[in-house]
Amino acid sequence: MCEFNVVVNGKTQFKDVVYAKADGGNVLVKNVLGESMEFKNCVITEVDVNSTRLVLTTTDT
Repeated sequence: MCEFNVVVNGKTQFKDVVYAKADGGNVLVKNVLGESMEFKNCVITEVDVNSTRLVLTTTDT
């Protein structure tokens, strides 16, 4: 299985992510333990399987 590290503004904010959903201006992620985190005013800008990175960028709202 491939688990991602969520990176926002160059810093890892959440690890072992197996689920991500963009919903409006927010991104909801869940890790292998079922813990979740919502990133408000963000969009998914990159999914890098080789580096296991899910990169989010903040939006101006």
